[in-house]
Amino acid sequence: MKQATLCFLIKEQENQVKEICLALKKRGFGKDRWNGFGGKVKEGESIEQAMERETEEEGKVDIKSFYKVAELTFFFPHNPDWDQQVHTYFCKDWIGEPQETEEMKPQWFLVSEIPFDLMWQDDIYWLPKVIDKKLIKGTFSFDKKDKIVDQEIKIVDYL
Repeated sequence: MKQATLCFLIKEQENQVKEICLALKKRGFGKDRWNGFGGKVKEGESIEQAMERETEEEGKVDIKSFYKVAELTFFFPHNPDWDQQVHTYFCKDWIGEPQETEEMKPQWFLVSEIPFDLMWQDDIYWLPKVIDKKLIKGTFSFDKKDKIVDQEIKIVDYL
């Protein structure tokens, strides 16, 4: 199964996530959906190195302090080549401001205004939990129209 990363830049106040940077995917897998920065882990690269590289490539920021919030496994029975395990991180310390690239258009959202209807269908089930400081292991299966047909979410003590 492919390994991939996902990184969300966050702004906190009083130890609570108040804002999150989402990026509109402009091409390829997930086109026209809001998501974090991320992608595939290349051969010889650690998961953390891939996450740092993808955030730099897609958002033009150099992340400094990050922590893992979820391990998400996605199955696409109609196209198993898309199956992937996604290691998901929050970052609250970085250098630079997110910038639009050929692949992504970043924008800051208040947590109360996250556009779940314009994201992958699974995000509404796990993202609020990690924003609320829970660690998640989740599994989701999608049909040909990217609708969830099966899901399991577990809150865990560590990742």
